[in-house]
Amino acid sequence: MTNEEIRVWGIHTRNDNLFLKENIIAIGWKEMGNLILLGKSREDFKEKYIQTYPNEKKGSFSTCAGMLYRFCYEMQIGDYVIFPSKINREINIGIIEGEYFYDSSQSNYVQTRKVKWLKHLPRTFFSQGALYEIGSALTLFSVKNYADEFIFALSNSSKHNISLDSDDESVGATAGEIIESTKDFILKELSRQLKGYDLENFVADLLRTMGYRTIVSPHGGDSGIDITAYKDELPPRILVQVKSQDGDIREATIQSLKGAMREGDYGLFVTLSNYTKNAQKYLDSTPIIRGINGTELVELILKYYDDLSDKYKKMIPLKMVYIPVLNEE
Repeated sequence: MTNEEIRVWGIHTRNDNLFLKENIIAIGWKEMGNLILLGKSREDFKEKYIQTYPNEKKGSFSTCAGMLYRFCYEMQIGDYVIFPSKINREINIGIIEGEYFYDSSQSNYVQTRKVKWLKHLPRTFFSQGALYEIGSALTLFSVKNYADEFIFALSNSSKHNISLDSDDESVGATAGEIIESTKDFILKELSRQLKGYDLENFVADLLRTMGYRTIVSPHGGDSGIDITAYKDELPPRILVQVKSQDGDIREATIQSLKGAMREGDYGLFVTLSNYTKNAQKYLDSTPIIRGINGTELVELILKYYDDLSDKYKKMIPLKMVYIPVLNEE
């Protein structure tokens, strides 16, 4: 098998001892039954998954059915598998030795394969980028970006891949990926869960966390103004228009906000998408109107997240964590 043909898989489990003591890898979905009986196409797996778990989110149908299909048919004897165990914080590297089989004696992890564990290495042996890749949220996934590092570790466990005397060059990229993934998640959840009036209420709550007093306009009678905001009891007032549409905002749409403003007012336009070139030029030449696009909105959410209403924090669940960054000195 050439280097190009070597395939490396990553897998997670809640039962580390099962994998390590029984020399297997396994996934659940017991109700799916013996996967060999489903047929040999992804569509067969997806159809069975929808029938078995009709109440799950639609987005999970293809993802979960795809993982089951890959475990059954795409994984091959001789492929490598990476399993990060939580009980001892080690990275376990093995090679698949058996075809798929359905083990009905298991209480949960019934979809199984035999594996031979070759190395059990501390997490500190690997670069931050490699650790991030196998930290995937999926149960089963293909390891591509850092596959060579894991294969290299099989014959070089006597010394660290990453020198303790030098910086891990993958740290900066990994930190950036985590940050961008978080921003993507927030924007996707806003687009999925907050449309129309719901997004207006969210923006009003965000402005509240920023120290503004807000009044949401009655539905259908706002003359293009969705929110009126005040910094204190005195003018100026800030007229806010919110758009949840997918397409970029045009200049004419911003001009409609300008037409609703009186002398002394300021304007704020908030969109989940972005602005066309002409619309951005108009904003640049109209300093009394501020435009916020989806990326800038996410930045504000991250800055003021702790003070958002519980309703919205449950909708966009985030956890404060520390991530490593490169020393810029």
